[in-house]
Amino acid sequence: MTFRSACFPQFLRSLVGPGRSKAGACRYFASRAASASKEGCDPPSYRDDENAGMDWDNLGFSPVQTDFMYIMKCSKDENFAQGQLSRYRNIEFNPSAGVLNYGQGIFEGIKANRKEDGSLLLFRLDQNAIRMKIGAERMCMPSPSIDQFIEAVKQTVLANKRWVPPSRKGSLYIRPLLIGSGPVLGITPAPEYMFLTYASPVGNYFKQGNAPLNLYVEEELIRASPGGAGGVKSISNYAPVMKALIRAKSQGFSDVLYLDSVNKKYLEELSASNIFIIKGNVIATPLTSGTILPGITRKSIIDIANDLGYQVEERAISVDELIDADEVFCTGTAVGVASVGSVTYTGRRIQFKVGECSICQELGSTLVGIQTGQIEDKKDWIIKIP
Repeated sequence: MTFRSACFPQFLRSLVGPGRSKAGACRYFASRAASASKEGCDPPSYRDDENAGMDWDNLGFSPVQTDFMYIMKCSKDENFAQGQLSRYRNIEFNPSAGVLNYGQGIFEGIKANRKEDGSLLLFRLDQNAIRMKIGAERMCMPSPSIDQFIEAVKQTVLANKRWVPPSRKGSLYIRPLLIGSGPVLGITPAPEYMFLTYASPVGNYFKQGNAPLNLYVEEELIRASPGGAGGVKSISNYAPVMKALIRAKSQGFSDVLYLDSVNKKYLEELSASNIFIIKGNVIATPLTSGTILPGITRKSIIDIANDLGYQVEERAISVDELIDADEVFCTGTAVGVASVGSVTYTGRRIQFKVGECSICQELGSTLVGIQTGQIEDKKDWIIKIP
């Protein structure tokens, strides 16, 4: 915003009130700046053993305002400088910010779990950092280094420690965001970027809790197409799935399963998770070839399944093969490992095996055991925060 010099004193008086001198106005703005600076670096004012007072038995998957977030900034063609914690608050953008006008942004999702001894556990955090770097390159953005990413998440978790649910009651969900914050008008990368992380305590992603999912196979709308950005965690990938998801939920379904855009016959993924099918001793999942997000939970389940002696295949999977499967499940940071009870395709509902004796249950229990410290981590997947 630009002001003519003759109007500036009047502008100051309008902000600070009548009867205040120019010197008073300067002191006013200095105090506001000092206050803002202090707000950005105040340490937590609670004890480590203080509880946030949440009803941990009834957590859903909705945003809860916690205490702190972490922010870093940089300009185009530069590296991110050291960031800092800030009080959780609204952030301000220029109306022509790249993220607002052209969707130049990516995000990650991470969970911190509390172990029974009170320590906090983060799962495969380096993989999220690597995936963000790959996504940033696709979206023409600079990205934090792996070390910067990990440090930002760790500081965010520690500053919001009282919001981590008790063991087995839920998780602290951490959302790192990388966005084009600088102003643009034409289609071009933003001149400035912001990386921030915030957190919220969460329970089950789906409203039905741990009950098996009922999926709808979408035959009309698509999630991604070859050559697009479906293989990175771009913010622009998620608003387009809302139409099909809202329609499916209005008909009683849990989520939507998308097909490929070329043949409309091969499985891709759900709105925000990967899909697996099981037939006998064989576990199959669609190959991530640019249109499917390479999920970290997906990658971990593949490793666990191999360790348990199952045959794992990454390849194209047709709808006909899905219909003939013994079990179906989906994976993701938010959803965990969720069994699928039924899939509806062309008006036909197909049901699958679920329950305690299922392979899905075995895989999910093993994963959660590692994530919560109940099962020994032999792969160095866990970062422990005392």
